[in-house]
Amino acid sequence: MLFNSIEFLLFFLPVVFLLYFGLHKLNLHKMALFVLLVSSLFFYGFWNPIYLILILVSMVFNFLIGTMINRSESGSTRKGLLIFGVLANVLLLGYFKYYDFFMGNVNWLFDTNIALQHLLLPLAISFFTFQQIAYVVDSYRGETKKYSFITYALFVTFFPQLIAGPIVHHHELIPQFNDKSKYRIQLNHIVEGIFIFAIGLAKKVGVADTFAVWANEGFANVDTLTFVESWITSFSYTMQLYFDFSGYCDMAIGLALLFNITLPVNFFSPYKARNIQDFWKRWHMTLSRFLTHYLYFPLGGNRKGEYRTYINIFIIFAVSGLWHGAGWTFIIWGTLHGLASIVVRLWGKTKIVLPFLVSWFITFFFVNFAWVYFRAESVGQAHTLLAKMFNVDQSIVHVLNQKLTFAATWESFEFLGVHWLTNPLFVLPFILFFMALSLLAPNSIQLLERFQPKVSTLLLVNFCIISVLFITYILHKNSEFLYFNF
Repeated sequence: MLFNSIEFLLFFLPVVFLLYFGLHKLNLHKMALFVLLVSSLFFYGFWNPIYLILILVSMVFNFLIGTMINRSESGSTRKGLLIFGVLANVLLLGYFKYYDFFMGNVNWLFDTNIALQHLLLPLAISFFTFQQIAYVVDSYRGETKKYSFITYALFVTFFPQLIAGPIVHHHELIPQFNDKSKYRIQLNHIVEGIFIFAIGLAKKVGVADTFAVWANEGFANVDTLTFVESWITSFSYTMQLYFDFSGYCDMAIGLALLFNITLPVNFFSPYKARNIQDFWKRWHMTLSRFLTHYLYFPLGGNRKGEYRTYINIFIIFAVSGLWHGAGWTFIIWGTLHGLASIVVRLWGKTKIVLPFLVSWFITFFFVNFAWVYFRAESVGQAHTLLAKMFNVDQSIVHVLNQKLTFAATWESFEFLGVHWLTNPLFVLPFILFFMALSLLAPNSIQLLERFQPKVSTLLLVNFCIISVLFITYILHKNSEFLYFNF
């Protein structure tokens, strides 16, 4: 079930909302939380019910481990439970996500023939595993409280953030489920939630899914791309991922607000960053927070000398790459960001401050190049596209006079006699407009902070919703969010 699907918007969400607050109105607070939990599990199981068993077992296991750690007074027992709990979570994630990748590389290196499992990746396993690792570690640190299983399970499965984050801490969410002031409908939260949800919906359906058309076809035809088409492909994916992930983050915040729940900000104009460190303070902020608190600091952070600091930085970015996907392309992507972060730290020692536009330009184009590995299906495909991007040909002269060659077989949307999705006169301005929007306009979080329920905001919400319906009618489809794959 997708946030941008009819069954979610017209059936699931209204029914859950009415049941939840209706039960609170009757002072059946525990029942209301239970209904929200069951609804979240139904939302998760809608894709593949068999994986409900996996997430339920995972929740019960981690809740019991956390409880046992909290009750134990023996330091060695607590440490043993911590190691057992973290290791079990890592092995679960490793088996489903990395078994085939690891065994495939073993077969290649040693010329063996170990059978691959061809496992389907359980939805959201990377997200709910990291959340629960943090819970187990915090239990060992004495930072968790006596939670009920229902509120703990809601912390793991709350449907607005279950599938693609943010990666929330228990102390950010569980106290809100226990806060009785949040048990009644609050009109201001409903209005704010609909406002930011509508913006996110428009980003996803109206913008990201349009960029996906060019990005997908470009990567599928890298061998035949011209110089101009290779840049269109690269920039299209860069913008698709931006509006797809930011759209999801907006929609998650908006949906949670409907239930009076505040989620942490996970996305804050990352393409405005002037260096890689700044980029990671703005992109997938809760993943960066997790890796910093639960990997970088335990490794020693920057407390064990300069060279150890660089090694620790390299490790967390390599882990970030591997967390996103089981493939060498993701490892290369993470490694590139790790090396870039080290370079930024070394550059800082020179005390030379580059002009903002220069530092922004270097950062943005580095991020754009690195995304090629992130999106590519193989290292070879990434190298082919990057080579095309630096092989200037005659397409730069004739780009405005011809249809995009890699899209020659499309059934492109035609309006006023123009095939818009394959016409460079539309494609290039479309890319430039939304690139400028991501760089110059206030982001959705800033808009929400300034939000005032007035006619102009109502018109903006209506415009977003109408645009979504129009685009959905044209494309005749609802697509998944990119981070569902991770």
